[in-house]
Amino acid sequence: MRNPKILVFSGSSRSGSLNGKLAALVKKHLVLSDAEVTHISLNDYPMPLYDGDLEATTGVPAHAQKLKKLFEEQDGVFIACPEYNSGITPLLKNTLDWISRAKDGNTRVDGPFKGKVFAVGAASPGAFGGMRGLISVRTILEVGLGALVIPEMVSVTRASTAFDAKGDLADERAAKQLQMLAQALLRHTRIQLSI
Repeated sequence: MRNPKILVFSGSSRSGSLNGKLAALVKKHLVLSDAEVTHISLNDYPMPLYDGDLEATTGVPAHAQKLKKLFEEQDGVFIACPEYNSGITPLLKNTLDWISRAKDGNTRVDGPFKGKVFAVGAASPGAFGGMRGLISVRTILEVGLGALVIPEMVSVTRASTAFDAKGDLADERAAKQLQMLAQALLRHTRIQLSI
């Protein structure tokens, strides 16, 4: 059986993003476990704010089409999800909305979300570790888009001091959560590959 293909990205494009650090650390764990990882930045896929009239007149942006294709090529996806006002970031929501609208003649029956294993995590400077935002993104992925989101999550509290000089998590609880998430994501993607 081939190694799972996993897409990793952060829902924040801010320079020095804590969730960017989390995505990089998840990538490191997945690569060490022999996954084939593609790590992207949403900065490389700029899109206008979703607007049905815009879609009707100019179609789905090329970057949404590219991301849709990239999602379809993966066995699993990890999203580091920053929390904004107890919810999902506008950047991440807009990206997911545009990808869900992208259609072409080669669209797979299950689309870019169904039949894939998703995992989510968050890093936050606060005491809740982005947990409220994770609940929002799980609802969008599972209920709205039909994705399979594994129950394991990583929630890094007080994240501005949580990463050591090597980019690893200093907090033992968070480090264990991250390790369990990475292993569960790989286990579930391997199960999907064997079906």
